[in-house]
Amino acid sequence: MKITDHLKNATKTLVSFELLPPLKGEGINNIFNTLDELIEFKPSFIDITYHREEYVYQKRENGLLERKSVRKRPGTVSICAAIMNKYQVDAVPHLICGGFSVDETENALIDLAFLGVDNVLALRGDPVKGMATFEPEPDGHAYALHMVEQINDMNNGQYLDQDQESSAATNFCVGIAGYPEKHSQAPNMATDLAYLKDKVDAGAEYIVTQLFYDVKKFFEFVDSCRAAGITIPIIPGLKPLTTAKQVTLLPQIFHIDIPTDLSNAVSNCKNNKDVTQVGVEWEIQMCKELIAGGAPCLHFYTMGKSGAVQRIARELF
Repeated sequence: MKITDHLKNATKTLVSFELLPPLKGEGINNIFNTLDELIEFKPSFIDITYHREEYVYQKRENGLLERKSVRKRPGTVSICAAIMNKYQVDAVPHLICGGFSVDETENALIDLAFLGVDNVLALRGDPVKGMATFEPEPDGHAYALHMVEQINDMNNGQYLDQDQESSAATNFCVGIAGYPEKHSQAPNMATDLAYLKDKVDAGAEYIVTQLFYDVKKFFEFVDSCRAAGITIPIIPGLKPLTTAKQVTLLPQIFHIDIPTDLSNAVSNCKNNKDVTQVGVEWEIQMCKELIAGGAPCLHFYTMGKSGAVQRIARELF
């Protein structure tokens, strides 16, 4: 089922979770163990992220440098199929521009269509670790907008090979990312909203936001989107604080603000167990305000750990 159909048919705020694929060499049981603890809350869908490779350069005997892949989380497509088969819940694979040519993107979409996956989240992705800016593949997409356009073309039966006859149209529901506190590379919020509107006009059907810790900023973002003519559903992305380091680390990584009351509460904690309690309580209050404000779904970034999210969901669902 498409995410938009889940939202359309809902009589209350839905819940969904996002999981990381295991590192290369690890089994899928890590995914299953996490989901086993969350499936009781009847999530409408499960997102599976995709991470591009990271590289190091090692010096060879001849003095030349050899690029070697050192970190990889493969299996997004197959994990989605396994989740749908085991739990009978819709899975949403993330597709990223980084590391993919347009042909590889098309092939991944064909595989997903064959597997009966109805939804994809189209993202540009992060720069390669150690690089300040994002660099697309020589024959890859530079922006998520272009990927949305490619998916929409396939939904209309248009493939890269224009000479192809009798092309079967795909039927993907396309999600995109939104940033309540502005994307770090956008010069201002107005520009960021214009880019977002371009992706909606290209065929995106729902938005999942970057994590945030100030509910007011989410609702202001929704209002700004509506004023800009963006009418598709906007789903808040959520992650409870679980360690004291996250108060300084998350703003660096995601370019977000931590409210003063929350950072002060964390600074008074004696250990990370106390921080988790503060984070859970803060998130529960945020979720109650989001539900009261009409958020269509609460989307939790689990980062592969279900404990804190499970405590929040048990309080709400």
